[in-house]
Amino acid sequence: MDDITSRALVSDPETRRALQLDTLSAILPMERRDRLAELLTDDDVATLKHLAQEGMGENSLRALASDLAYLEAWAQAATGAALPWPASESLALKFVAHHLWDPAKRETDPQHGMPSDVAALLRNAAMLRSAGPHAPSTVKRRLASWGTLHRWKGQEGPFASPSLRAALRLAVRASTRPRQRKSKRAFTRDVLDRLLATCRSDRLADARDLAILLLAFASGGRRRSEVARLRVEQLSHEPQVPFNPQDPKSETLPCVAIQLGRTKTGQADEAGRVLLVGPPVEALREWLERADISRGPIFRAIDRWEAVEERALTPQSINLIVKRRCAMAGLDAREFSAHGLRSGYLTEAAQRGVSLPEAMQQSQHRSVQQAASYYNEADRRLGQAARLGV
Repeated sequence: MDDITSRALVSDPETRRALQLDTLSAILPMERRDRLAELLTDDDVATLKHLAQEGMGENSLRALASDLAYLEAWAQAATGAALPWPASESLALKFVAHHLWDPAKRETDPQHGMPSDVAALLRNAAMLRSAGPHAPSTVKRRLASWGTLHRWKGQEGPFASPSLRAALRLAVRASTRPRQRKSKRAFTRDVLDRLLATCRSDRLADARDLAILLLAFASGGRRRSEVARLRVEQLSHEPQVPFNPQDPKSETLPCVAIQLGRTKTGQADEAGRVLLVGPPVEALREWLERADISRGPIFRAIDRWEAVEERALTPQSINLIVKRRCAMAGLDAREFSAHGLRSGYLTEAAQRGVSLPEAMQQSQHRSVQQAASYYNEADRRLGQAARLGV
């Protein structure tokens, strides 16, 4: 490519943004690079690059980029202009009105909710899939992302205004959509065992998937992003531990520590350290030995000839592996996702009588309220309150 052609390409705004987004290829879904380059402005891309350099977590930055792209697309569709900085209170209120509305009122008032022309533009741009109102959690997250971007730009947004908070509170209260779990069903131990039973052949993929399932569950229900980015350098071999700590003559089990580094709720310099004991360690060691992996990403793609690739699996690949194993086990894959390993760990811990603080130390949950919800659910199923009609 000659210098003139190169300069012409870089002068094209979309191409320039696409090239800049290449520098975030380890974080952003690059199969969407060209689409993001169309939706985002130069300032948007500069902000994302700044946040990456400041050390924002990968998951947070990925969600922020997705939310920013949607907000830009919605602003264009709703106002015919790019997203303004700072945003006005009226624009934020319009966003709430367009996304949280009452389907019953829409039947008698076609102007209620998102206008049909705005919805059509977003749908044609592949930015809108829902035919009804959005989930309150999605709207809250996008407003939070909008507010976060204002703060990083050093601008004052309208997101703390009493009128916006009141409108959001009333819209959520009027919403008929129940909060959806990330995984409809949790992987309790009995369900997990059915998936493990599908990994018993000599195929290399079975060894990898067995290690993924056992590690993700036993290490406290690790998020799929955390599993995907695990590296050998994060492992350290610990002294063997007794199978029965109360028996001085008990047989011993292998033990490995995982230094998690930066997670969704923790920072890289915090003590995010969890332990693996027993069969998960054996499965992990067998996979690393068979795949001849001594450094770099632990869980990698395998081609059709069973050659292990250098690149790490993506978080989406981890989720697809879980769903594929569900189908192989005769389970409805639509009922499960990789997050079910996280909720399943705490549910199983509650059913086995593990104390909440001990389980949270392994799962690395920060919110006692969130972690306790799994314990409360287990108690309710086993308690008498729901059995009075039996």
